[in-house]
Amino acid sequence: MIFENATIITMNPQRQILTHGCVVVEGTDIVEVGKAKEIYKKYPGKRRFDCNGNVILPGLIDTHVHTAQAMIRGCADDLGLIDWLVKRVWVLQGNYTEEDGQASAALCALEMIKSGTTSFIECMLAEVYGFDGVAEKLIQSGMRAAIGKIVMDLPSYAEAENVMHPGMVEDGETSVNNTLRAFDKWNGAGDGRIQVWFGPRTPGGVTPGLYEWIGKLAKERGMGLTVHLSEVVEDLDYAKSVGFRSPTEFAQHHGLLGPRSVLAHFVWSDEQDWKMIADTGTHITHNPASNGKTATGIAPIHGMINVGVNVSIGCDGGPSNNSYDMIRDMRMVSYLANLREKDPTVVPAETVLEMSTINGARAMGLEDQVGSIEVGKKADFILIDMDKPHLTPAPDPVSTIVYAALGSDVDTVVIDGQIVMENRKVLTLDEETVVGEARRRYSEVTERAGLTIAPRWPVI
Repeated sequence: MIFENATIITMNPQRQILTHGCVVVEGTDIVEVGKAKEIYKKYPGKRRFDCNGNVILPGLIDTHVHTAQAMIRGCADDLGLIDWLVKRVWVLQGNYTEEDGQASAALCALEMIKSGTTSFIECMLAEVYGFDGVAEKLIQSGMRAAIGKIVMDLPSYAEAENVMHPGMVEDGETSVNNTLRAFDKWNGAGDGRIQVWFGPRTPGGVTPGLYEWIGKLAKERGMGLTVHLSEVVEDLDYAKSVGFRSPTEFAQHHGLLGPRSVLAHFVWSDEQDWKMIADTGTHITHNPASNGKTATGIAPIHGMINVGVNVSIGCDGGPSNNSYDMIRDMRMVSYLANLREKDPTVVPAETVLEMSTINGARAMGLEDQVGSIEVGKKADFILIDMDKPHLTPAPDPVSTIVYAALGSDVDTVVIDGQIVMENRKVLTLDEETVVGEARRRYSEVTERAGLTIAPRWPVI
């Protein structure tokens, strides 16, 4: 199949942008990227997909996703993070059934596909959501995913003890063994699109001994590991209370850092922490919309990038962001970094697009497979319809996409050589069924949880 007549933002090492370009796909792979005239001579008679002069770029990679939270979008708006968790999010999630977890994962995948995300890291899939059902739904969607199975043994958050809803509490040994069981069953499933990772809770929710155990297991099995770290100032307080300078030092001491580890948020960190992260090859996922909404702070990504840290981007979850639209969030990365540093040049559009593609691939351990449009890589890419008033004119397609585009501008999505969405219609999931199921199950979950979530203004 030849995707022709496109402007291609390749994200290759030279960061070339091809005009009047073509991408040739055979099976799951990209076999040629070049100018139209050259391609037509080499591949006569191949099926052609006319891109109408629009932009092809690598599929976006979201490195911090809570699939279970898509169905409880907007449940805890305008609350501080602790109340947000304890009074709303954990209460609702603790009342999930496995069918609810699967319905929310389908809703999340649908939204991500429709806004151009092709790969993601699920950071904390709890036992109550049903790992098998979620994995099956993600395989059906066609997406590429690393599923972090939750590991925990304390119902606490930082120094706040016994605050977790009983429905969310898991036993340490059981949660580890079930992660390993899921790894044996699902890692490499979906023609290699599925990975199984450890997704331990933040310090305060996991004992040091359990962290050391999963750190050792992850290294032995070559598994990824993702954990929320230094998200709130309380994380600093906790680290100091147990004898460490910072949460980063705590994580290093207990075997959580390394090239297969992705730390989420990392707001409350300093240069000493960044150097430790860079030296160990650990990755950071920056979540600007979530951090902004919950007022937990602005992560110092400019400083991290300057010392060689690989920083990617995550949307987080439905209650903390209300959206899984990576394109919408890209501009926030630049805006907040500029605001923090008081300098509009520190994180330009090109850096943001790198964070959303090749950096995300690196964080997932897939930089040799996805993240750029190059011969030999998997055919994971998206087509953005630039024929829109808000995208006109577009003298620089990179800055136009980062600063002006929306997820709804994505027209076509290709993952692993398969057209997953064409002309805004998702081909792997039934949109009407997914949305209807999520609405129905949301009402049932809120009823079981005994919560009423409604407008704060009078409804007549």
